[in-house]
This record gives sequence, C-alpha cells and structure tokens, in this order.
Amino acid sequence: MNNRPAQELWETALGELQVEVNKANFYTWFQKTRGVSFADGIFTIGVPNTFVAEYLEKNQYSLIEKVLTGVLHADVRLAFSIDNGVPKLLADRPDMPLFNPKYTFGTFVTANSNNLAFAAANQVAENPGQNFNPLYIHGGSGLGKTHLLHAIGNEAAGKHLNALCVSAEQYTNELVSSIRARTTEEFRNKYRSVDILLLDDIQFFGGKEQTEENFFHTFNELHSNGSQIVVTSDRPPKEIPQIKDKLLSRLEGGLVADLQPPDFDTRVSILQAKAKREGVEIGEDVLEYIALQIKENIRALEGSLNRVVAYSKLLRTMITPDMAARAIDSIASKAPQLAPVTPGLIIETVAGAFQMNISDIKGRRRDNNTVIARQVCMYLIRQETDSSLTDIGRELGGRSPATISYAYEKMSGAINNDPLLRRQVFNIQQKLHTTKAG
Repeated sequence: MNNRPAQELWETALGELQVEVNKANFYTWFQKTRGVSFADGIFTIGVPNTFVAEYLEKNQYSLIEKVLTGVLHADVRLAFSIDNGVPKLLADRPDMPLFNPKYTFGTFVTANSNNLAFAAANQVAENPGQNFNPLYIHGGSGLGKTHLLHAIGNEAAGKHLNALCVSAEQYTNELVSSIRARTTEEFRNKYRSVDILLLDDIQFFGGKEQTEENFFHTFNELHSNGSQIVVTSDRPPKEIPQIKDKLLSRLEGGLVADLQPPDFDTRVSILQAKAKREGVEIGEDVLEYIALQIKENIRALEGSLNRVVAYSKLLRTMITPDMAARAIDSIASKAPQLAPVTPGLIIETVAGAFQMNISDIKGRRRDNNTVIARQVCMYLIRQETDSSLTDIGRELGGRSPATISYAYEKMSGAINNDPLLRRQVFNIQQKLHTTKAG
C-alpha cells in the first residue's frame, strides 16, 4: 500500500494526464479535481459536481485507471465524490467559465514559429471583424491553437462582446440534435447572433455534407454582419479531406497562419514562463533537460514539467536533472512508434513546410521558393537516409547525381550562413523525428 497522501499521488497522475489529453479537455474535466483517499485498492477522486463525475467515469475511466496504476505500482479501482466526499450524482451541470483564464496573450510565448498567428490573433481581438476575417490558424496538436482561441475569447469578454468558442464536433452534434428535436431556429440564433465565432478543429467537417452546408450559411451570415470568424485546424484549408470548393474559398478569403513546433530556445522559454506562473523554483539545467527530451508539442512539454514538480513533492526531493529524468522516463518510454525517415516522408514534410505540392518539388518549376524547397529535400535525404545520389535524383523527378551533389553543397553553405533557413531546416528535421508511424 502506498502511504503517500492521496493528493500528492493525484498530482503525480495529473502531470501525466496533462500529456495524454488536450489542453481544453484537461482544463474542463481535470483542473478542479483532487485526490481524496486511497484505501482497499480504491482511489477516490474529488470532483466539483455530478456532471464532471459522470463524464470522467464514462469517458476517461480507463485512462485514469492506467495512469494511477503506473503511479501506484498496483491495481486500482476508481470512485468519484462530490466536493467533500459525499457520494456522487448529487449536483447539477457546472457553471463553468467560457474561456480558460490562463489562456491569454500575455501567457503565450512567442517565437519565429508562431509570430504570425499570434500577431493576427491579437489584431483580431483588438478589432474584430475589421481585418483577417476569417482568421484560419493551423498547426499540429499541442502547438497553441486552442490557447489563441481562448485568448481572443478572453479579450472579447473583457469588452463585453458576445464570443462563442466551440469545437467542430460539438457544432455537428448540436446541429444533429436540433434537427431531431426540431429546434433548428434556436441553433441558428445561437450561432448567427454572436460578435465572434471561434471554431476549433474545422477539419472535422470534411465529408459531413449537411454540417458543412449549414456552417457555410452560418459563415456567410456572420461575415455579412461584420462578425469575426476564427477557425483552427491541424492542416491548411486545401488539405481538409472532402471539403467543398465554396467553403474552401471562404476559409482562404482572410488570413491563413500556421503554428510550427517550437525550437529548443523557445521550449526553454515556455518552461521558464510556466514555472514562473506556477511559482516553482527550478534550475535552468533541469528546464534544458526537459526541453531536450520533449520536442513534439507544447502540451507535452508543460505536462512533463507538471510531472517533474509532482514527483519532487511526492518524493520530497530537490528537482535535479537526474530526478527529472526519472520523472519523465515513463512518458518517454510510452512515446508512439515513429515513422521511419524515408525520402518520401522527407519530400512530403518539406512540401508541407513550404506550403506547396509534392508534384511541384519533383517537377520542373524554377521559381525561387520551389528551388529552395527542392534543394532542402536533396540536402535532408542525403543527411537523413542512406540513399545514393542516384537514388535521390530518382526520387526527385529523375535528376542527375551531379545535380544532387551540387545542390547538397550549396544548401550546406546556405544553412551555415542564413539563420532563418537554418531554423526552418531544423524545424523540418524535428517534424521528421516526431512523425508517428501510420
């Protein structure tokens, strides 16, 4: 039996749970929970109300059970209690805030990888409906899309504007429910009378014709009324599967801004900012160690810091690089299997980074952007794979070994002399080494 207080055990578990679930879900469902007790193989989790208890039991039970089993090194069953340990199912739906108060522009760490999206979101919050309408922000999981949505929402709330933030999945579910219940007028009024509509994960609409058609008309009405529209996605508009041209043209009609994975210096800055916000004293060597180990996204980065701090409390020990290594070891060991770095993956990743088609890179286009992207491919394939010059030329449209050799030498020099290009190539390499196997 683990004799540590239940709350310390739960804080350790929360450090790992924050890595496992997205930020919005963590804040909504886990932020106000606490460890109540652990006895007779039952771990009791305190929750603010019945709604949270029901959600966690129905949707997150297996995940919580797995994490706690790892923390406790013992089989565990879960129980939920409301506030003071009273059996669950006693409260009504919570009155939760619309926007996470921690997600503000002031707490967003900026860098070259996210400057455009940050500046555009800030501009939208200051003058909604005036510029960049719609604002389309895309990037991988955990890079700050939801943070920026909530930052805009918090600014809007401060100005007493009617801002609504919703996921594309929730929008779809509400639409279906309104059709079944014959309350489509209420649905229409809810979504078409706002000053700012913030829609998360719009790629969920792909292939859902009825939802897409409804959102198209919602978009048009909001836009014509001067209301601001901000959408996020894990990919650029053109890469959303089965999306109709008429909605695609609307999404591309404003500003499209991307979020790239943070580089090492930015990861350290993010950790420094979080430690300061949380009032945690932690050495630079520990922050740098975490930043070196956790590269894929900001959510995993912050979750790992939470885990290190929780382990320090649990073990009653100072935070050192060795202790941090032990704390995040289980996270690293459970990292998803990565896709092998192949010439095809490199070309695909470079095409995405330069926002162009693979066919352009392999083809005969000679504009400067395409030439640089093509040479980056040649350089990275040479660096990251065992492909011969002949093999590389074949992958890139039948180019000669001499061409590949020349491009490799030229790109090597350019990377050494151009900090922006060097950072871009480094970020592409990071993405190559964090791509999950399909």
